[in-house]
Amino acid sequence: MAKEKEGPKEEGASHEREVRIYSLATTVNECIIFLEELAGNRLLPIWIGITEGQAIAIRFSGIVLPRPLTHDLLLSTIKTLGYAVGRVVICDIKENTFYAKIFINKGNSSYALDSRPSDAIAVAVRAGCPVFVEDKVFARCQTLNKPITEDEVTKFKAELKNLKPEDIFKGLQEKKKDKDDKQKGDASQEDPNDE
Repeated sequence: MAKEKEGPKEEGASHEREVRIYSLATTVNECIIFLEELAGNRLLPIWIGITEGQAIAIRFSGIVLPRPLTHDLLLSTIKTLGYAVGRVVICDIKENTFYAKIFINKGNSSYALDSRPSDAIAVAVRAGCPVFVEDKVFARCQTLNKPITEDEVTKFKAELKNLKPEDIFKGLQEKKKDKDDKQKGDASQEDPNDE
């Protein structure tokens, strides 16, 4: 648990974009959650486990369970200790793995809890707090554009059925390969006798 330092962001610091759950698609062994950028037209797909997908879906369906799930227990613990969940941030992506933080606060105390995005979102839907994605996450992964017309909605739904995790990260791998090829090309054009 890291103490969060409040204050003005440094120049060049990442900015956060507020998102909400646009859709939750389930396959046989995984779920895809699509986060919709509120002030834009991008959708960010994140692959999550079936259990976490069910925990998010249960909250939206209004089903009342007789016993708390893990995310309910975590939120209850946070509240019992006198803290509130302020926001959730999908803050990074490294090697196709997303990272998130749950920000909790009480008075002047504020902490950033490291979390998987799926768990952070499951807590956020229970706490009713906003969810944000940092700009660098949008920049590092393939996003989809929200469909607007009925034809686009139909086409989008058809594309979702065939979407695989590697499709999202393919653009990143191609960009990295192009950059590596360019660097190799620049290095081979240098004259070794130039000093």
